[in-house]
Amino acid sequence: MAVAFVDECSVQVTAGRGGDGSSSLHSEPFKPRGGPDGGNGGAGGAVIFEVSGGVHDLSWLADHPHQEAAAGRPGRSSRRDGAAGNDLVVAVPDGTVVFDEQGLIADLVGDGARAVIARGGRGGRGVSALAGPKNRVPRVAESGEEGEVKRIRVELRTVADVGLVGLPNAGKSTLLSRLTAATPKIADYPFTTLTPNLGVASVADERFVVADVPGLIEGAHEGRGLGHRFLRHIVRCRALVLAVDLSDADPPSDLEVLLSELGSFDPELPGRPSVIVGTKADLVDDPGAAVEALGPGAFAVSALSGEGMETLRSRLGRLAAEAALGAPERTSHVVLRPGRPRFTVSRRDGGPWRVRGSGVERWVQETDPDDEGQVEVLQRRLRREGVFRRLLALGARSGDDVEISGQVFVYVPDEDDG
Repeated sequence: MAVAFVDECSVQVTAGRGGDGSSSLHSEPFKPRGGPDGGNGGAGGAVIFEVSGGVHDLSWLADHPHQEAAAGRPGRSSRRDGAAGNDLVVAVPDGTVVFDEQGLIADLVGDGARAVIARGGRGGRGVSALAGPKNRVPRVAESGEEGEVKRIRVELRTVADVGLVGLPNAGKSTLLSRLTAATPKIADYPFTTLTPNLGVASVADERFVVADVPGLIEGAHEGRGLGHRFLRHIVRCRALVLAVDLSDADPPSDLEVLLSELGSFDPELPGRPSVIVGTKADLVDDPGAAVEALGPGAFAVSALSGEGMETLRSRLGRLAAEAALGAPERTSHVVLRPGRPRFTVSRRDGGPWRVRGSGVERWVQETDPDDEGQVEVLQRRLRREGVFRRLLALGARSGDDVEISGQVFVYVPDEDDG
């Protein structure tokens, strides 16, 4: 059974949680005060996307929409740190683009290109690392941080040297089959090609990749006929072959529609190095006159009879070489964003306000709620961190419940919070 080509999908990625620090206290005969010896937790694994030449579409990701990295191991006694969780490396095809709710994360081009999609959580410190002059025997170790969880959209934008572009049934797939060893589906009905087909052509010792892009129709740039899904593959092509069916009723008009759609989607596309090719020359009485109407430099071919195919192959070789010299080197693009916010505040259905953040949660865990002095220190820390001001800005009122790391407090604002 043939596997469907997939060029976009949604995936949930979950990085590994950091391991908890250990609260172990050293204990052995004749050493009643051995002191804290709990080790640190290991960092959680990250989710990484990496381009692999053996992957050609996103079908595997579409079938496995939940990707989760390993968690870090907890710290242990005798100052032994927990092992870090293994990163999860997901193989993706060349030309993969990744988005989250904030926008672009990475645009991966070239074998081996990689990007961290979700970062693992930091491991918690053990009591041996927390011990100091002011607190020689910490009661509580740090918990590990949660790893990032993201819902991402993944797209494939085909990377090729030359793209065959035209209206439906312009003969692009047949041209690809004659130029390369590719075996695309060929039929006489519109939209035979629904996914890009790739092949490798050669002229002398030079090889170049040719892509057969699904046919475009008028209004494709607005999404008609799956236009956006088809057009995005053309963006990666360094040079274009504008294929026009000479047996159609009005080939010049077809060419005009094609150029208009390319320009409407991306104004830079019509300016790419290109060649106009009149296809199906065997179906018209005077191919020379028909192709002359398409403009200077256009020429006719027939993939069925072989007429003009060697000329086309030579022209494409030169076109690919010229486009490669004039185009900037293909490189990946990874967006660097600020780290996670120090804390977040949320509320659901009138319930308690929930404050989340590695720092504020750690402070609560380290505080003994029965010790008034420690509670006062915690309140000062939360105020300096801006937690109270944030609660007030979001509409919290005196007497509201505030939950931090499982502990519930009563919010009592004072003048400094304003």
